[in-house]
Amino acid sequence: QVQLVESGGGLVQPGGSLLLSCAASINIFSFVRMGWYRQAPGKQRELVALITRDNSTNYGDSVKGRFTISRDNGKNTVYLQMNSLKPEDTAVYYCSAVRPSNSPTWGQGTQVSVSS
Repeated sequence: QVQLVESGGGLVQPGGSLLLSCAASINIFSFVRMGWYRQAPGKQRELVALITRDNSTNYGDSVKGRFTISRDNGKNTVYLQMNSLKPEDTAVYYCSAVRPSNSPTWGQGTQVSVSS
């Protein structure tokens, strides 16, 4: 059973930064891509950032220029560096990973709250 464990969420003031981590229970080269999604209350889950096996990245329009996704293959971990946070970034952030011919695996989520 593949597991993804997120950490790093919390409460931060507008303009602040947070670093989210997603640790996988298997070698992350097994995944075609990994990514971060978020879901705010009353809203649909939306893409935040993706990173592929060959380190190509893709970002949601609302986070471009502020968030950076990266991976550490030696630690089987994907990161999301979030800078210049805004109140509208408040959501539960989920890590996702996709293996070939498999459905996505999801983490349990970590809460990010941006408020003064």
